[in-house]
Amino acid sequence: TGAVGSVAGNPFDVLKTLAQTNKGASLPLASLVGQMYQNQGLAGFYRGVEVNVMRAIVLNATNMGVYDIAKGRVVEKTGWSRKDPRTVFCSSFLAGFFMTITVAPFDRIRTNLMNQPTNAKVYDGFVDCLVKTVQAEGPLSLWRGFVPIWARFAPMATLQLITIETLYSSLGFKSI
Repeated sequence: TGAVGSVAGNPFDVLKTLAQTNKGASLPLASLVGQMYQNQGLAGFYRGVEVNVMRAIVLNATNMGVYDIAKGRVVEKTGWSRKDPRTVFCSSFLAGFFMTITVAPFDRIRTNLMNQPTNAKVYDGFVDCLVKTVQAEGPLSLWRGFVPIWARFAPMATLQLITIETLYSSLGFKSI
């Protein structure tokens, strides 16, 4: 599931975020790993894991829920069938948009949690980070980077859902 993948991949997300946001000289991966482990132990690699799991749950629920509802609406408005590639494309594109709306705040908080220095803890978890972020930058800051996130999610959702529909159809399963 997305939650299991989030837990397994969290250390790599933390290291990626630290490497991308490092303001000094580029540090080799081994140095980042060593500093993190020395300063925070194994737990440092799992900072932000709770928001990563919540993000995965919200992302998948939004993706499939909106996709199914959008397919019904597209069929109603256009007369196309549920299996029509145009229906699948339009519905998955909408799912990508709504995924961005629901997931962007989780992405923002996750990045803030993971971007803490290896030798300091700025936030005491998800809620503390959320409150401090909104207090410092306002609620709309949770959707900062909306367009690039959507530019990532729209094609991903479209390709993913078109692939699933094609596989379902090829294997004789009922369409979503």
